[in-house]
Amino acid sequence: MKLKLMPGWTGTVAGRRRAVQAVAAAFVLALLPSAWTHAVAADRLRSTADAPATEVAMVFGAGLWNGRPTPYLARRLDAAAELYRTGKAKVVLVTGDNSRTEYDEPDAMRTYLTAHGVPGDRIVSDYAGFDTWDSCVRAKEIFGVKRAVLISQGFHIRRAVALCDAAGVEVYGVGVDDEHDSTWYYGGTREVFAAGKAALDAAFKPEPRFMGPKEPGVSRALGALTN
Repeated sequence: MKLKLMPGWTGTVAGRRRAVQAVAAAFVLALLPSAWTHAVAADRLRSTADAPATEVAMVFGAGLWNGRPTPYLARRLDAAAELYRTGKAKVVLVTGDNSRTEYDEPDAMRTYLTAHGVPGDRIVSDYAGFDTWDSCVRAKEIFGVKRAVLISQGFHIRRAVALCDAAGVEVYGVGVDDEHDSTWYYGGTREVFAAGKAALDAAFKPEPRFMGPKEPGVSRALGALTN
């Protein structure tokens, strides 16, 4: 049985042209959020060597293996430890998922950092950083962070910078290097779709999944340095 083509759609040259134009328009619209994250972060990306000195370095969670940071997360933490050792960050805010008892990203991140030379009293944990937007809003509203260097992989750092900027935090981003393996390519592909959610978050500013009371951890850690 033959399918009847809609008159004036793909059954004619003009119809096929309109179909191609519709697909092209949809493709452009899909890429607009990614273009936005790149535009916002364009002049704010640094390496650990040329990152500006800030009071706070903020590390986003990136999964655990058997209770320990994945290689991707370990590289983020290595960069944070380097910023601390070189005096470019006074406090490290680790933000990640602790939505269930057996999965605790912030504590695993803290353990890794202390093993790599960052004192425990210079590490502050955000246990409700369930996604990038939540982490950015909580950094500002719960922990009182006004300026920070963000640390993540290159494929994620632009979105992180754009979202924290939208949340009202003055930020720079350090994108750590990684082997271009299947995880890296997956992350890069996922960002195209994640950028769409990021644009909606920045536009509508939803409240994080868990807000809770203000936490004095960052101010207390910074205050201890001046006493």
